[in-house]
Amino acid sequence: MEPAWRQQGRGRGRGQEAQADRTRPPQRERDRPGVNPNQRQSDRQTDRPGVNTNPAAPTGVWAAGRGTKHKSAPTPQPQHVVSAQSNSAATTGHQHGASVQSKFEEIRKCNQEAAQRLVESALTSSSEEEDDDVAVDRSDGKRGKILESTFTSYTHQTGGDAAALVRTGQYVSELFQSGALTCLICIASVKRTQAVWSCSSCFSLFHLPCIQKWAKDSAFLVSSVTDEDFGQKQHPWPCPKCRSEYPPSATPNRYLCYCGKLQDPPVDPWLAPHSCGSVCQKDLKPSCGHTCLLLCHPGPCPPCPKMVSVSCLCGKASRLPRRCSNKSWTCQQQCGKLLLCKQHKCTQPCHSECSPCPRVSVQQCVCGREKTERPCANPEWNCTQVCGAPLSCGNHSCEVLCHDGVCPPCPRSVSRACPCGKTKSSLPCTEEVLPCGDTCDRRLSCGKHTCSMRCHRGNCETCRQEVDRECRCGKYRKLLPCHKEYLCDSKCPKTRGCQRHQCRRKCCPGNCPPCDQNCGRTLGCRNHKCPSGCHPGSCYPCPESVEVRCSCGVSVLAVPCGRERSTKPPRCKETCRSPPTCHHPERETHRCHIGPCPPCRQTCVKALPKCTHTCPQPCHDMVLVKSQQVQLAGPWEQRSEPAFVKKALPCPPCEVPIPTSCFGEHEVSPVPCHRRGRFSCQRACGRPLSCGNHDCSKECHLVTESKTCEVCELDCSRARPPGCPHPCKRLCHRDDCPPCKQMIRQRCHCKISLLYIECTKWTSADKQTKVELGSCNNQCPKELSCGHRCKQVCHPAVCEEKCQQKVKLRCPCKRIKKEFLCSQSDQCVECDDTCRDQQKKVSQVKEAEEKAAQEEEQKKLQEELEAFEKRQQRGGRRNKKRGRREEVEEERGRKGWLWFLLVPLGGAVLSAAAYYLLTTTP
Repeated sequence: MEPAWRQQGRGRGRGQEAQADRTRPPQRERDRPGVNPNQRQSDRQTDRPGVNTNPAAPTGVWAAGRGTKHKSAPTPQPQHVVSAQSNSAATTGHQHGASVQSKFEEIRKCNQEAAQRLVESALTSSSEEEDDDVAVDRSDGKRGKILESTFTSYTHQTGGDAAALVRTGQYVSELFQSGALTCLICIASVKRTQAVWSCSSCFSLFHLPCIQKWAKDSAFLVSSVTDEDFGQKQHPWPCPKCRSEYPPSATPNRYLCYCGKLQDPPVDPWLAPHSCGSVCQKDLKPSCGHTCLLLCHPGPCPPCPKMVSVSCLCGKASRLPRRCSNKSWTCQQQCGKLLLCKQHKCTQPCHSECSPCPRVSVQQCVCGREKTERPCANPEWNCTQVCGAPLSCGNHSCEVLCHDGVCPPCPRSVSRACPCGKTKSSLPCTEEVLPCGDTCDRRLSCGKHTCSMRCHRGNCETCRQEVDRECRCGKYRKLLPCHKEYLCDSKCPKTRGCQRHQCRRKCCPGNCPPCDQNCGRTLGCRNHKCPSGCHPGSCYPCPESVEVRCSCGVSVLAVPCGRERSTKPPRCKETCRSPPTCHHPERETHRCHIGPCPPCRQTCVKALPKCTHTCPQPCHDMVLVKSQQVQLAGPWEQRSEPAFVKKALPCPPCEVPIPTSCFGEHEVSPVPCHRRGRFSCQRACGRPLSCGNHDCSKECHLVTESKTCEVCELDCSRARPPGCPHPCKRLCHRDDCPPCKQMIRQRCHCKISLLYIECTKWTSADKQTKVELGSCNNQCPKELSCGHRCKQVCHPAVCEEKCQQKVKLRCPCKRIKKEFLCSQSDQCVECDDTCRDQQKKVSQVKEAEEKAAQEEEQKKLQEELEAFEKRQQRGGRRNKKRGRREEVEEERGRKGWLWFLLVPLGGAVLSAAAYYLLTTTP
């Protein structure tokens, strides 16, 4: 129940709230002389928590009737006070005072009853919380006993070690928490009295009717989409959470316990819900030959706790007793087994199966022609060479790549047929089978017509016969070549299996494909969207689970996604860990709870501003303060803000007397801490100026960031460092003078460039540094005696005469070229035997070309002589013109022979020159 000052008035009840404020006399009437202090005490009793004490409320009294307003009247006084007043009051005045007195008494009784109800509700709620805590404690003790009885047979085998029972214990403990288990199909809580079914993969619990309907609907949807013979095949159905598939025969039709031994297990308060209470005895996974030792339980079976005697993985060590669930162990000795390569031994420590050999060795290919380094784990390999061995026919060779064993028989030695297959012949493998000349008649790719060409090699051509073809959807027909498919442009208007989108496929034959869009609808949890493809009907429930924690996060309750808003956080016995909202480092110790923490009752002890004292008042960082509300015009209006808000009140001013000095700290006088202020004593300030050399001459004044002592405007009189001719440009100052940043101008060592150097660098540099600063870092422009330029950077003194530049020298035949330093240029390069041999070869080539040219010329002259003798032997009469034509032709022939001799001779000379140049060039 909310307190009275929190309740907003509705209708007639609001008048009672307002009357308690407005019937109280004004402050000036209560404090005037003649008012009975007992009356003031009775008025103060109404100013307690739970009663509206807003001073801004109207002073009039609102009647019980809605919308009726009465004028305010003075508060009735005691009888002896009334008798002391003037006796001239009228009788009507006494009657009006009596009516106001009765109304005031009525309103006060109503307020007292409301306060009493508030106290009773607070006591009731606190007692209920205590009862709930006791009930939780009792349920926790009972739950612990049930868990202990369930795990007793297991812990006896492990000596009390329950580390492997954490996951199974979580499943069992969730059965006892209300709202922790939810059926993901109907999104309702699973109660201990309802028939359930548990998945063997994810161990989730579902209502038995829900899972039966789920299995039936899943098989129906799959068969309606995939089967042409609707409903004839048996399709599996998936688990709603983990999607593990179950055959139709595994559809649950009976309510069984977790181990499957008892049908319709009875409700036993000392057993886990839906459990038969007997030993589970399920085969453990991985299979070891033992069974589960726990009582009938939800969730996975724990690891096997039995003790067995086993040897190490390699089998060398002796047997040791170990847990069956962790029986594999290694002796850490070297394995030493021979690997599959039959060359090396395993060097790894004790293990079960040896890995492939990691070494590399030289291995032959399958045919034995090539050898290469390969991993020992893969010794067999094939090279890229063709076998080439002669086949059994004796005419052809094997064309298969590297292989082992006998070569295959000759592919042409078997009985062969013509390309169309009608004529068969047994020709030798050296002869080709020719086409038979008959019609091909092979079936074309269309499957309806045959090839009309003569027997031929290769594939048949595409079928080009025109047929009356119907489109895929069957609406239109058209004459087309047989190899072409006819698709019309009409789009399918049918709705796909999702019942949301149209097919819109061109020329659809009616078997519309499944919808390829995503569902994307918001699931029932309102947190996630459906990730499946577009589907009809409702989406699967959200498989995610959300943790609901207490304020400190220690107590956790796992609920299905979407139930976290309506699930009450679990109770927690830990201490509240909420950080304090005030300035104190820690809160007062109290239990973890939901909602805001109670107000802090510690002493403020906060350092007051502008002093070193602390606040002695209680903590006032979060205090309920009346909000500044606007005066309501009538009972029909509602307050827009709460009557009280939490605010941080400032600390009161400090009253401790503090001795205060003047601005210049010449006099001291006591002043209250919050009023202390410094003053001027009219004396000289005397504070040292910022320069550190002079004092302030002003009258005693306050020094702040904006008001400081005078600034010294005298020039600096400090001595300059030796060698610096420039004065300090700063005014009088405390610290050392800054380094001189002015530039000094001077010539470099080579007298070409003009350098600018900082005064500080030049005066503080040593001899070597001055040499570096005086260099322009360019190459020296001076020439050595040999004629080359000095290679050093700009330097003082004389250049070194030892020239390090390289020069090239050649032999007399210009073939050999060598490099020497300029200082060693007096050396010479002589020809070697190679140069002499090349000169001999060139002279021999020239002699051979000249000799060939002479022989060619003699041969041509001999031919001309023989031609002339033949013409002389013919004789007879010849036409003059014919004789002249022959003379002209003979003259042209002589010129042609001359060019024929000159061209080869010039080519020989050019080739000899080119050969000489190529051989002489290094």
